[in-house]
Amino acid sequence: MNKDLTKKLSTGHATCAGCGIPAIVRTVLGATEEQVIVSNATGCLEVTTTIYPATAWKVPYIHSVFGNAAATAAGIDAAQKALQKSGKLEKPAKIIAFGGDGGTYDIGLQALSGALERGHDFLYVCYDNEGYMNTGGQRSGATPFGANTETAPAGSDSFGKAQQRKDLMEIVKAHGIKYLAQANVAYLPDLKRKAQKALNTPGPSFLLVLQPCTQLWKFPTSEYVAVGKLATETNFWPLYEIEDGKYTINNAPKSPKPIEDFLKTQGRFKHLFKDKNAEVIAKIQAEVNANWEKLLKKV
Repeated sequence: MNKDLTKKLSTGHATCAGCGIPAIVRTVLGATEEQVIVSNATGCLEVTTTIYPATAWKVPYIHSVFGNAAATAAGIDAAQKALQKSGKLEKPAKIIAFGGDGGTYDIGLQALSGALERGHDFLYVCYDNEGYMNTGGQRSGATPFGANTETAPAGSDSFGKAQQRKDLMEIVKAHGIKYLAQANVAYLPDLKRKAQKALNTPGPSFLLVLQPCTQLWKFPTSEYVAVGKLATETNFWPLYEIEDGKYTINNAPKSPKPIEDFLKTQGRFKHLFKDKNAEVIAKIQAEVNANWEKLLKKV
């Protein structure tokens, strides 16, 4: 694979200091030497890489609105197949759609579901920073239980978000696609391997990638890799893949760290360390344990 990581996404972008989104995008794009067409939902990635009149993209790129990155990818796939059928296209390009959790778990879920169900040949990558970070830090369907956000604030009458996040991996799996995987920007070799698998899988494939956000998670800009690793080391964010319905865990901590080790790194959870919220941390730990046991049984 080409070692120039700026070959398809240049350094000329405006992501925040300490943001892992460029590392995710470059790793995925660098997983193939074939031509790539990108569909990108509105979000952090789009607004920071396409500041008019400049662009950081060095591949064919389409900016979609919040809800239709997958539909745009489906349209590209249909167009390429029509061109092949008419003899005007010899080899189709790889199609990759990028979206944040707001544009994937919530606003874009319908378009994603339709494209998966129809069997379009594309890879969908969700960079999951667990909230609507592009618009100020509102809660999303990916925001964890207990987190403090602009629309689920912690205070005298609330401990933050009162709902558990959606299990997007199981929602996507229910569509019967051949390959999907959960990855983490703190483990780039694992992400690259999964991207290669996904891009070599006929039909739709899916990657859900954890992307710690320094701005709204509230941790120092130099710490996104350390925070990401703790997410996996505590079993909050397991690394696993599902291939033809078979589950494989890629990183199983022998002695998982307590969830407090992950929570205490972030300002969005600092209110949980008050005595009145001790039971909230206990509930988060119980949920992490239960989800890990469920995953082990599926394996």
